[in-house]
Amino acid sequence: MEFPERIYTAEEVKEANRFLEKGYRHRVEVKGSPLFRQKVQRSLGLIEVAGYSDFFRTYIRKIEEIDGLTQLRQADASIWANRYAVENPVDLASVFIQKANVMKEYLQGKLYYGGEAEKRSVEKRKEFLETLRNRTKEKEIVEECGHLLNMWSESSLAY
Repeated sequence: MEFPERIYTAEEVKEANRFLEKGYRHRVEVKGSPLFRQKVQRSLGLIEVAGYSDFFRTYIRKIEEIDGLTQLRQADASIWANRYAVENPVDLASVFIQKANVMKEYLQGKLYYGGEAEKRSVEKRKEFLETLRNRTKEKEIVEECGHLLNMWSESSLAY
């Protein structure tokens, strides 16, 4: 048996959860231009530095370059990202963790969109940035984490 190709129906969600309960982790596939793949790999490296790689690989199977809006595709356990989203590796890594958290809630049957769900996903994103800031040895990464955390605290989305 393999992890379900699509995770859309109730049975597919149950099957996916059975795999995850047994410790299944995705081998994340990155599709796009060479520059896109390079930038995504940098962000995935930051996820690893922060210790979130296992969490991310639990819920996300693929990251794909698109021309449209960056979004999570729950039925595919994939993230579609545009070339602008990959410019800042720290911000992108935090977006990836936020999307992985949304995917987790989707699989758990929680309401994964709307006010309270958005608040939870933003909190996960901020938690990631704080952890990355504390674990990295790169001064530029520490500074960018601080900058992004300040933006979130000043934002009306910071709740």
